[in-house]
Amino acid sequence: MTAAAVTVVVVTYQNRDHIVGCLESLRGQVPADGSQVVVFDNGSADGTADLVEATFPTVRVMRSTENVGFARGCNLAAATAVTEFILLLNPDTVVQPGCLDALLGLARRQPDAGLYGGRTRRPTGELDPMSCWGRPTIWSLICFATGLSAAFPRSAFFHREGLGGWARDSERQVDIVSGCLLLARRDVWAVLGGFDEGFFMYGEDADLGIRARAAGYRSIITPEAEIVHLVGGSSPAIGKEVLLFRGKVTLVDKLWSGPARALARKLLSTGVWLRARASGGVRSVLARPSTHRTRTAPGTWSELWVRRREWQQGWSGWPR
Repeated sequence: MTAAAVTVVVVTYQNRDHIVGCLESLRGQVPADGSQVVVFDNGSADGTADLVEATFPTVRVMRSTENVGFARGCNLAAATAVTEFILLLNPDTVVQPGCLDALLGLARRQPDAGLYGGRTRRPTGELDPMSCWGRPTIWSLICFATGLSAAFPRSAFFHREGLGGWARDSERQVDIVSGCLLLARRDVWAVLGGFDEGFFMYGEDADLGIRARAAGYRSIITPEAEIVHLVGGSSPAIGKEVLLFRGKVTLVDKLWSGPARALARKLLSTGVWLRARASGGVRSVLARPSTHRTRTAPGTWSELWVRRREWQQGWSGWPR
């Protein structure tokens, strides 16, 4: 008997304002072959889980009594899947028509890849380039630390993590697919062990893509699979940036050791310091919103630098 196509996993935390739009956008897109949608709620206090159960009776709701984080929430929900594929989807997204068909079609045309993604847009219709990106390297961190990635955002040489000026408008192999829209073959997910739960949230998708490549798999995106992403619309800006940089530090610590790790950490901190200093200068290119895995508002860099002792701990310093 052929397995059902896909289990869609949506991990929520205080997402009452967005979850209805997300789940509504899936109507008619999830294959009618036993595929399912699973919402894993991380102990929301705003009634997210109750709202989903009342509004979408066919959606399976898993409730946690506490916030176990995005990585562990995805792992727990994915562990219940018996389908051919697992699709991770953020609750603050709206899936565009044909998205799931395009993802599943790509996966079946390229079965040896293992991980698949698409293209994201902001609510304004503008391209959001962070549906995928390149893996961090010492060179990419040097470009971040010196401001070269901000000065030359369309350069694939100076802005390697951002993949230069590529508009995500072609089918292409990438290093990392964002966890906001990530399709995985279930057998590949199992081989990789899912997300590393050492990442509470942010950074786990980059780590997964890097480990997948090391294991002989590939990550591919198609522009035909498109979502609109509010990009953390329920999170305060500075709080989100601190969490993002915790993830960056954790990834750096996992990728490198010894002097290389110390250098990578220093480069990351230097890039934040440089932007904090430049954010007061209206004409500075560094004061522009960043595309270095974030879209940090200019005024946020200063506060991010002030709070550096928080994010420099990575997720190892996060209370469990």
